Amino acid sequence: MTTLAPHDVVVVGGGVIGLAVAWEAARAGMAVTVADPLPGRGATWAAAGMLAPVGEANFGEDRLAALNLAAVRVWPAFARSLEEASGRSIHFVDDGTLLVAVDPSDRAATDDVLAYRATLGFSPRRLTAAQCRASEPLLSPGIRGGADLAEDHQVDNRRLVDALVGACRAQGVAFVGEEVTEVEIRAGRVTAVVLADHGRRAAGAVVVAAGCRSGRLGGVPDGALPPVRPVKGLTLRLRVPDGVPTLRRTVRGLVHGRNCYLVPRPDRAVVVGASVEEKGFDLSVQAGVVGDLLDDARRLVP
Repeated sequence: MTTLAPHDVVVVGGGVIGLAVAWEAARAGMAVTVADPLPGRGATWAAAGMLAPVGEANFGEDRLAALNLAAVRVWPAFARSLEEASGRSIHFVDDGTLLVAVDPSDRAATDDVLAYRATLGFSPRRLTAAQCRASEPLLSPGIRGGADLAEDHQVDNRRLVDALVGACRAQGVAFVGEEVTEVEIRAGRVTAVVLADHGRRAAGAVVVAAGCRSGRLGGVPDGALPPVRPVKGLTLRLRVPDGVPTLRRTVRGLVHGRNCYLVPRPDRAVVVGASVEEKGFDLSVQAGVVGDLLDDARRLVP
């Protein structure tokens, strides 16, 4: 095995992927630095924490679906290891997702995608409307049926990144609160990264995990830049008052052709999502989008 430089690995990006890579590299004995102005925030903080190889397997994504299924199968062991290392619960829940359809056209579309997912080796169990409501009594009486997606799980994404940051620090990972603007490559090898404020930092290897900003990193050869772009998505976090029934499990629905999901948390929060908008790096919130999400959520769970 090649001996790397004193900064063996610099991880560009402190989301769930970057932090997990940093923690595993540090556990393997490497000196690791994570560069990110706000570790654990960004898309990772806004997400709903669904681990959904079945619910998010779309037509033409066979290879991605296989990768997601392989990943979710090792998640229980990863969750246990992280909770032991950090001393924090990340609320990993493996009780599946309930997929439901609101109207007949939604049911037809759901049946089509379930048939496709079955060809990928998944095992969604189709349910009648009555079976859906028996599984989740808070569902609307108008639900037309659905399926039990046993391979889909969830984790509290905010607890997850807090645990990863703690495990990284305990393992000696260094954090630099700056953006990396460029990767330095000499003679075909990575030698350093360039930080926005404090210049060059030597590195034996660089892991690019900056999400939608990865494609903007300077110094990386064109053929190696990931073809990623930002897709804006809005989620809502609601809180169920004490004494009011809350969801038993994650619900994913098709509402007049639009996707909607509700993810319950142990602290009585419910994450509702998500919009999909091609608006680049715009982070503003529109009232109309919030209203649409609430309307769709209420059609699933009045």
